[in-house]
Amino acid sequence: MQFLRFLPGSAHDLAMDLGTVNTVVYARGRGIVLSEPSVVAIETVAGVPRVRAVGAEAKLMLGKTPDNVSTIRPMRDGVIADIDVAEQMIKYFIEKVRGRASRFGRGPEMVISIPSSATQVERRAIRRAATNAGARKVFLIEESMAAAIGAGLPVAEPRGAMVVDIGGGTTEVAILSLRGLAYSASVRVGGDRMDEAIASGIRRKHNLLVGEATAERIKVEIGTAQYPGVGVGAVTSVRGRDLVKGMPAEVEVNQREIAHWLSDLTAQVVEATLTALEKTEPELASDIYDCGIVMTGGGSLLGQLNDVLSKATGLPVVVADNALMCVATGAGAALEDPGFRGVMSDG
Repeated sequence: MQFLRFLPGSAHDLAMDLGTVNTVVYARGRGIVLSEPSVVAIETVAGVPRVRAVGAEAKLMLGKTPDNVSTIRPMRDGVIADIDVAEQMIKYFIEKVRGRASRFGRGPEMVISIPSSATQVERRAIRRAATNAGARKVFLIEESMAAAIGAGLPVAEPRGAMVVDIGGGTTEVAILSLRGLAYSASVRVGGDRMDEAIASGIRRKHNLLVGEATAERIKVEIGTAQYPGVGVGAVTSVRGRDLVKGMPAEVEVNQREIAHWLSDLTAQVVEATLTALEKTEPELASDIYDCGIVMTGGGSLLGQLNDVLSKATGLPVVVADNALMCVATGAGAALEDPGFRGVMSDG
């Protein structure tokens, strides 16, 4: 059955959520097959750089590398910031998923998600990186459309549906109907900026310098978008470097502090959602009133963010099942279902 590799609709075709924080890969007929950090470790030996590690292995090196090794995150705000490193990362993930098949025969057809705010230059950069990494043909799909498909929203029906996808670099807010985007907007707020806000807050209040991995851990463990009703809420210990003494130190941070540090970012997500609702056609607004808002992406898992959004809009807000995988799952559905070809671009 080796000849199947050369036919249209090959089992080796892939869909990729090329995220700022994580890359998730969907393989035709197999579903989600890979989810790893979007990080590459580059080692320089005798002046020549080479890839030392990619993904989970490279993330373990963040903030802990010797002088000749640097850890790079080639994606920023949902688009490529370093095209050469991004190409190496995409190539690695393709080879990891496809194994020997990646070195023989033609490359895979790929569907890659992009923010709605991506410029033509940024879109070309993604196509170029994927093509140079071995892709035969590259389709692009907007993250909000992919997220809605992956969350199981009725995007093909004449009904309004609303999705708020909060990724590592951007928040995508969209209203969809009949396989199209009735409204779409992107704001550069996501999990990365949440981590930065937490690290900055700890530095200002506790004079403690912490790395991005520590800030992310705090967000996952006790992060919240809403102030505790009473007291300071849950507390966790944080270790880093004391900025006054220059020595390792440990402090405690609590949920009330975190809610305060994240309040500006939470407000931007709320504002983007309210703006979308204000610009929605009346008939679509009626559908959204009935069905509510669905949140996807890793940022949607921030504690009580859906409650904050629900209070601001007066609508029910739910977090999709398997929110982290919705964009990749939706891009995979577009890869497999010819009916969704119209929601992608290949030029």
